[in-house]
Order: sequence, then C-alpha cells, then structure tokens
Amino acid sequence: IGQQGSLTRVWHYRGGRPRLIKQQQFHSAYLFGAFCPATKKAVGLVLPFVNKHTMLLHMQEISKAVPKGRHAVVVMDGALWHQPSLNQDNVTMLKLPPYSPELNPSERVWQYLKQNELS
Repeated sequence: IGQQGSLTRVWHYRGGRPRLIKQQQFHSAYLFGAFCPATKKAVGLVLPFVNKHTMLLHMQEISKAVPKGRHAVVVMDGALWHQPSLNQDNVTMLKLPPYSPELNPSERVWQYLKQNELS
C-alpha cells in the first residue's frame, strides 16, 4: 500500500503563478494478512518490503494463531514469494491457478480496505 501526494489548488493573486513545493518521494508499506471467516479471527503484519523471508514470517504468525489440533489452509495467488516451501506443520498453502484473482476470497477484503480505509 503506497500513498503519494496529489496536486491541489491554492489561492494566489490574479495574473500570477504561485511557487509551491511538492513532495516527490514515495513511501509504501506491505500489508500481510490472513483471516478465518468461520472464527472471525485475523492475523497480519506491516513490513517495509516483501520477499520470501517476510512471507515466511507471515506464515509463522498464521501458524501461531491456529489452535492446537487444527490445520489451516491459506489460499494464495502465484506471486514469486508464495512458495510451497514456506508451509508450516499446521498451515498449508493452496496456490490458485494463474490469472484468477476472482477465486481468492481475500481479494474483496483488500479491495475494500484500499478504497475505504487506506485511501
């Protein structure tokens, strides 16, 4: 999720152009999240970058949240850092077919968050 400043209007004397400073840099953060619709529980991390190691941290957080004696299945797309080698003892990754984001139930949650809470 990234936020970049946008242009805005300012008051100035007629016939002149105001000199303004615009923030040029772009900062972003990566939200890792998982939820269980049945129990209404969620886990998540906010990290400065994304790679296989950060995905492993996320899978470990999910593993900690799964009750003893239960097994979780995490539905994921085909991103490079979504590797089956990241599976934990009580968490298994289910990869979706390519180009099928509509099959991922969390896509609507992320879309809602981007449009309503994070904009």
